Amino acid sequence: MKKYFLLFVFCFLLLLVKAQTQFYSTVKIEFEKTTALQALYKEIADDASWFENVKDQIPKTSISYFDFIADSTHSVYKPGREVATNTRTWFRPMANENRVYTDYQKNTSISQKPIYEETFLVEDSLLKIKWKITADTRNIAGFECRKAVGILFDTVAVFAFYTDELMISGGPEGIQGLPGMILGMGIPRLHATWFATKVQVVNVPTGQIQPAIKGKKTNRKTMLEAIFKAMKDWDTYGKKMLLATQI
Repeated sequence: MKKYFLLFVFCFLLLLVKAQTQFYSTVKIEFEKTTALQALYKEIADDASWFENVKDQIPKTSISYFDFIADSTHSVYKPGREVATNTRTWFRPMANENRVYTDYQKNTSISQKPIYEETFLVEDSLLKIKWKITADTRNIAGFECRKAVGILFDTVAVFAFYTDELMISGGPEGIQGLPGMILGMGIPRLHATWFATKVQVVNVPTGQIQPAIKGKKTNRKTMLEAIFKAMKDWDTYGKKMLLATQI
């Protein structure tokens, strides 16, 4: 009898915890993007001896911030608060001025991508990502998140942590497709991670969820062809830039 009573109490407490879990359909998130500069420089350097000579002058990481604002139907991801620019290096993180509008109902996105002297306005379908959800969990910004591993463009790995308490199937840049909001993400090929530092679920400024309108209108394929033509002689850095502009 005692065994059944304890089982009943356990089930009751579990249901009580689940009943107290709150779910939100609007959110504003600040993402901190960290780029491992030394690791990236080492990979793109044509001359290994050059990197060894200058690595002590290169900051280990670069930090930038982005805002993500969404409801259950659409979202916008855009540059957030500014940080001081490090004058010790000519390198600037790739895709740090992107503005991505996502329509989850139409399965489309409109992305404004400034790339050197050209600004593209890219309208296309959402990226196709093959996700595998794991049992690993991690707490990010006060939310219990589950880990998922995705494959993008057949070879690019994406590691993400999402929470179903935020009922938006979105994430930083154009990454999406999980049963909840991505609050943490890493793309090793770009030596970059994105993690939520602030999550706001009340008084969300949903009026800011608007697509950009300025730029050369194109689709993803045509934009990549133009970038590849301009950067085909840039070797490893050019390939990295191509990947960064696709996400």
